[in-house]
Amino acid sequence: MNYSVVIPAAGQGKRMKAGRNKQFLKLAGEPLIVHTLRLFENDSWCENIILVANKTEHQMMWNLAKEMGFQKISGVICGGEERQQSVKNGIDSLHKEQIVLVHDGARPFITVDVIHRLVETAMEKRAVTVAVPVKDTIKRVKKGKVVDTLNREELWQIQTPQAFQLSLLQEAHTRAKQEGMIGTDDASLVEWLGHEVCVIEGDYQNIKLTTPDDMLLAEAILQKRELGKS
Repeated sequence: MNYSVVIPAAGQGKRMKAGRNKQFLKLAGEPLIVHTLRLFENDSWCENIILVANKTEHQMMWNLAKEMGFQKISGVICGGEERQQSVKNGIDSLHKEQIVLVHDGARPFITVDVIHRLVETAMEKRAVTVAVPVKDTIKRVKKGKVVDTLNREELWQIQTPQAFQLSLLQEAHTRAKQEGMIGTDDASLVEWLGHEVCVIEGDYQNIKLTTPDDMLLAEAILQKRELGKS
């Protein structure tokens, strides 16, 4: 079961407060984006990687990919002003009908097991996302006051990858652009289109590195995984 993956990595990550794209921050001695790319490079089901980069960093991303010897990156595409445009630019470069994954460049801890379950589900359902049940009580708050306590059993924290039949995702993005719809993620665009999106349970370690504290947690996750191998 082969798939392609679009990896948006064009954002500047202002919440990381690093003064540069967080994708180039070092994690265990290597740029963050390298950890994410290597996972897909080494997955036998992955046949094609599309990396979406900021236009000012386009050549830097290509140079990094060549330096690391990645063979599956078929293109480094320039991103748009928003993530949604970046993803559209990436999927528009694909033409063969297939399963396509969209995965955040700043999520280096997704596992191959989860990816394969995601792809298998997408082959049947056409649209599926990875998620984990929320652990905490969630309340709606307005002007500093609680207005509702939500049913935790129905709440899931959505992650990436998200997997789709390519033609379905392209239709969702094209319609969204035409009608000015901005979604919170790719799954929300497919939902807006009227198509059901399924959920499979993922892993709480599949965090998105957004703030400096996340980098500390990432180092701890890497150390734990290295100990598990020994």
